[in-house]
Amino acid sequence: MNQPRPCREIPRAQRIAQKTFSAIERFLHIEAVSGIALLVAALVALIWANSPAADTYDALWHTPLSFGIGQWSWSRPLHFWINDVLMTVFFLVVGMEIRREMHDGALSDLRQAALPMVAALGGVAAPALIYLAVAGTPELHHGWAIPTATDIAFAVGVLALLGRSIPSNVRILLLALAIIDDIVAVLIIAIFYTEGLNYAGFLVAGIGIVLTVFLQRIGVGSALPYVVPGAIVWIGLLTSGAHPTLAGVVLGLMTPVVSIPSRESPLDVLARAVRELFDGDDAGKPEPSRVGARLRDIRFAQRELLPPVVRVQGTLHPWVAYGVMPLFALANAGVHLRGGTAADGTTSLAILGVTLGLVLGKPLGVMLASTAAVRLGWCRLPPGVGWDGMLLVGLLAGIGFTMAIFIAMLAFADPAHLDAAKAGVLLGSTVAALLGVVWGLLRFVARKPRSAPC
Repeated sequence: MNQPRPCREIPRAQRIAQKTFSAIERFLHIEAVSGIALLVAALVALIWANSPAADTYDALWHTPLSFGIGQWSWSRPLHFWINDVLMTVFFLVVGMEIRREMHDGALSDLRQAALPMVAALGGVAAPALIYLAVAGTPELHHGWAIPTATDIAFAVGVLALLGRSIPSNVRILLLALAIIDDIVAVLIIAIFYTEGLNYAGFLVAGIGIVLTVFLQRIGVGSALPYVVPGAIVWIGLLTSGAHPTLAGVVLGLMTPVVSIPSRESPLDVLARAVRELFDGDDAGKPEPSRVGARLRDIRFAQRELLPPVVRVQGTLHPWVAYGVMPLFALANAGVHLRGGTAADGTTSLAILGVTLGLVLGKPLGVMLASTAAVRLGWCRLPPGVGWDGMLLVGLLAGIGFTMAIFIAMLAFADPAHLDAAKAGVLLGSTVAALLGVVWGLLRFVARKPRSAPC
């Protein structure tokens, strides 16, 4: 029988390093921190684009970046690699979030999903109508979808700033509404912001999808082999004229929600491999081939303990939250505030339309749609959520930011209109966040009952 191994003394420097890295890891998983990183990147972009070094801001993102093998090369500006390539990873995580919620989350039960679905649809329709009413000139019509989107990370991050005084069901409701918003935004991009389709590209994308399904069927659990079919889907959509970032949503929705089938459960494999390692270590010199086989089993069990959709999303989330999204904000939030106004005055209408759509349209649409659905008996408020909580959800849903800026770039080719739309997104998202924080402090934090003195 094996005796317990004595604990070894760890050097003090190593102990300090382990504690430091653990604290950093916990810190990076705080949702409010990712929102702060996004905000800082946007502020840096805004200051940089309006500083004496503004020319370097524009020049940087138009710098060509080439990828080539031999005599073949493909060159695109840095802006393209961020907005069309890296943002595909962002949309992949979005697709996985939708897949998880549809499997065992807030969208898995129709009765539970009814309220956020109705609220989200109201929160899409009202901002679009307000935008069209304010910015009613023909050249601005194409931007109607800009104030309809909600930034999940930013909205949930702002909610996290309010602490534990906010009922947990308010957070779940906001998350579900934001995910449905993303679904609607993806559909809007695919339907209204895709022109001149080349259907041969969809055939190429279909080949990538078939390869993905094939790898899943033969039990390939590692994420690396899926890069090739994922790239084929991306290239196919780029060739088709559809926005290539939609490839991320497609692949995210295809990510399995259960581990690959195996004769033994991952826990049983792990227990057996560890037991055999201990049993083969009686002489103190374990056989390398035996150890190698058991370590392969342990790596398999470690991988399959979590379903792929959870495992891959957890791996990508820090890179997206602290890399892709801040880089996108840095590259796209640099609005030239000193630029001249267009001769027809349409830029001010674009700013006003987007701002009012986010600040007024979102909470108005969420509240009207939710009130009507509850009164008609289609759904009911979750436990612990009153109408003050619904208003908080509506206010925070007005934080459009990442997705709103993304849609603005698809909607406007004219630099003046694009800058105006971005300015409206930044202004509207900031005001919506501030209103949400103030309302949360007044209705939840300030009214939180204090515990009686001992």
